[in-house]
Amino acid sequence: MRYLLLFLFLLFWVGCSVKVSPWQKGRLAKETMREDGGNPYRTKFNEHIFISKEGAKGGGGVSGGGCGCR
Repeated sequence: MRYLLLFLFLLFWVGCSVKVSPWQKGRLAKETMREDGGNPYRTKFNEHIFISKEGAKGGGGVSGGGCGCR
């Protein structure tokens, strides 16, 4: 059991020590690396699921202070 915990600790420790180079940061910032993958259909589907679960529509924008004004 002790060796298993030591192995897992070393595995996570080595996995977190990766340095991202500047040319790799450009690739990670692309639209396709987002959660929805830049796919408008997937975004629309996720919004539909959110609306169905929350029972409310809208609120996906950034502007406004929560009072309904823009």
